[in-house]
Amino acid sequence: MKHAAGTLLFIARFAVLGLAMAFVVGLFWPGSGQRLRAHFGLAPLPPPAAPVAASPPPERSGPVSYADAVAIAAPSVVNIYANKIVTEPAVRMYEDPIMQQILGGQLTTYQHREQTLGSGVIVSAMGHGYVLTNNHVIANAQDIQVLLYDGRIAKATLVGADEESDLAVLKIDASNLPVIHLADKQPLRAGDVVLAIGNPLGLNQTVTMGIVSAIGRQLNSSSAEDFIQTDAAINLGNSGGALVNTEGRLVGINTLLIGKPAGAEGIGFAIPVATAKKVLDQIITTGHVVRGWIGADYAFVPVAANSGLPAAARGVQVTVVYPGGPAALAGIRPRDILLQIGNHDILDPADLRRREAALKPGSTVKISGLRNGSPFHLEVTLAQRPAMPSTAPDE
Repeated sequence: MKHAAGTLLFIARFAVLGLAMAFVVGLFWPGSGQRLRAHFGLAPLPPPAAPVAASPPPERSGPVSYADAVAIAAPSVVNIYANKIVTEPAVRMYEDPIMQQILGGQLTTYQHREQTLGSGVIVSAMGHGYVLTNNHVIANAQDIQVLLYDGRIAKATLVGADEESDLAVLKIDASNLPVIHLADKQPLRAGDVVLAIGNPLGLNQTVTMGIVSAIGRQLNSSSAEDFIQTDAAINLGNSGGALVNTEGRLVGINTLLIGKPAGAEGIGFAIPVATAKKVLDQIITTGHVVRGWIGADYAFVPVAANSGLPAAARGVQVTVVYPGGPAALAGIRPRDILLQIGNHDILDPADLRRREAALKPGSTVKISGLRNGSPFHLEVTLAQRPAMPSTAPDE
């Protein structure tokens, strides 16, 4: 055992001595190892691998600020103060205690001044400054004041309003008005970032951010208009303000929120810019909006559970035909299935409402459908659509 231990110790000493000598040679003659390998015909050692550089962080795919978009759009957004005289019922009490005891109170009314806060968007400066806002902001107002971005105050007059789309057009006399740019080329998609600019709760020029939650929303089953749904915060006073994209272009007019009393959060609505432009042009030209009407109500086509057909089949089923209306005069009956208007297939009730509203009253259109499984074709002369209730809240 002692002999073996002595042998191992002898080998270890020479190994340590050899490593020390190799270190000294490599330190003072760094290329000697490769020259010795070449002298004995051995392949040279490969060079040490270069250290791997850390991969750069991924580039941001979106902007870090929307300040440029706000700077473009904000000067075109105004604050609106609509003053109304509100009449409310009251009870007048007699001053004489005996008369009070005998006759009690006398029913009467009293009036008081009320101011509605809202927002608006400057959409034209041709001749006069035209401002788009919500109908419910200025409804029944005796006096309308507009506060511009630069601090000027202008008195506004009502050009016209459309209750169904909840839009109104105001006219102001002022110079050097900043007109907002309309986003009427790029279609809006769910997921697009949008900014709401307005006067919520009197906090003027407030900006909130969100996305488009959905498009084509119907807020009233009888309305021909659809809306943009967004989770950008829209509070009282935002009504009539601008909903813009990340380029600062107008995509909608803010109009409605569904708040916590309804158990909702982050659900607001805006009128699409295409609808707002059509209403604006008609009101400036004629003072009101005209829509076509076939004189019937309709719903989705009912489909039996065991039919094998999709839950929502194409077309609509007529539920009500108004006496003396265009549909009644043409021979359309309840329970008829309407499949085509003009050369266009009818997709669903909302699609038909939009198509009939776009037609001029007095024009004639062919409507095709099924009655008890048999096809029919009728011609309907449209009338003017009667006033429909608004979906907007009272502010």
